[in-house]
Amino acid sequence: MAKTLPPMHPGEVLREEFLVPLNISAGSLARICGVPRTRIERLASEETGVTADTALRLGKALNTSPQLWLNLQNAYDMQMAERSIGKSLSKIKSVADAT
Repeated sequence: MAKTLPPMHPGEVLREEFLVPLNISAGSLARICGVPRTRIERLASEETGVTADTALRLGKALNTSPQLWLNLQNAYDMQMAERSIGKSLSKIKSVADAT
């Protein structure tokens, strides 16, 4: 059976699409965003997720939309949840099918 790749964490996008190409450290981005260095470091190392506050700050600092960051986080969370409870989900019947 083929092994599936883990879902893409928003921190990977931050690290690989912004920090590395822009040659900017997590600490520098944190200063620009006005947040503790550890917030950006933990996000970039995929230890924590994106909050609405962080999304707004990243959007402004990186000239992206805050929705980009929240959508990445939401997609990650949904994929992780589906992997976690997928077998239970398959047992749930639709209310429309029950009538």
